[in-house]
Amino acid sequence: MAAKTAVVIVNLGTPDNTSSSAVRRYLKQFLSDPRVVEAPKWLWFWVLRLLILPFRPRKAAAKYELIWQQDSPIRAITKAQAEALGRKLPVTVVYGMTYGEPSLSTELDKLQQQGVERILILPMYPQYSATTNGAVADVVAKWVMQQREVPEIIQIKDYWQAPLWVKAMAQSVRDYRAKYGGEDAKLLMSFHGIPQEYEDKGDKYGERCRLSAEAIAQELGLSADQWAYSFQSRFGPKQWLPPYTDKTVEQWAQEGEKRIQVICPGFAADCLETLEEISVENRDIFLANGGEQLDYIPALNADDAHMEALAAVCAPYLTAWGHGPSVDKS
Repeated sequence: MAAKTAVVIVNLGTPDNTSSSAVRRYLKQFLSDPRVVEAPKWLWFWVLRLLILPFRPRKAAAKYELIWQQDSPIRAITKAQAEALGRKLPVTVVYGMTYGEPSLSTELDKLQQQGVERILILPMYPQYSATTNGAVADVVAKWVMQQREVPEIIQIKDYWQAPLWVKAMAQSVRDYRAKYGGEDAKLLMSFHGIPQEYEDKGDKYGERCRLSAEAIAQELGLSADQWAYSFQSRFGPKQWLPPYTDKTVEQWAQEGEKRIQVICPGFAADCLETLEEISVENRDIFLANGGEQLDYIPALNADDAHMEALAAVCAPYLTAWGHGPSVDKS
């Protein structure tokens, strides 16, 4: 008889609500992680508390207000993803967040209390980076250090090479164009950026993003002049991975592109960085420089093709644990 097994999908996290105090708590936890900000602890301690936390939360809270519905989109979508994936796999699927609630460590506690002996961790970041997938591993490692009885745990590194994921990303573009047009629009694939020095130290995230974009473009049959990739969400004075998304959409508009479309293959769920940064900020930049229409093509979210792709990613591990192939229980 197979041991009791669970899959835990993990995303970044979210404030509890849109108040400045809630955003401040979230940002303090997020920006205090040395995986996210690599700086001398003594220096960053004061920069964070004196220059960032007194001012940034109010601005960020106003942005969250623009996208917030009954809950934070990323939390609502991640919950829906866990439920949908649970219908396709023969084991329990739950979700947790690296920062904010529900916390990954709390969800691991619950599984431990339920007698789960094998846990498959699936970070919802298609391309590995130490800043994201690595941070998930840190949370798991700290949790393990507090356990007397340690379950068998495997963390999937990433899944950008999964054929069904590439097909799902490409199909989302086809579906959008079939519904809203824009077959001739230039396509920009925008990924969350990291500081250039992180890559210089050995984080191969930028290469994984480039290869992801190339695979999606190939699946779509796009020529080199029909698409590009870029990096968004710069923060602070450091050099980040180029090219930058905001500068790219500005340049395209100035070069005469009237309609462009943007997808974000590094985001498994829509969140502040897609719904506000791309759909609002970068759209405004494009229009201000002569463009006429920027379409944001939504993340895969809980789309069935996305869930099929993730089920296929999980299946070999679950099969090795004696749980057989994926089964759609919908």
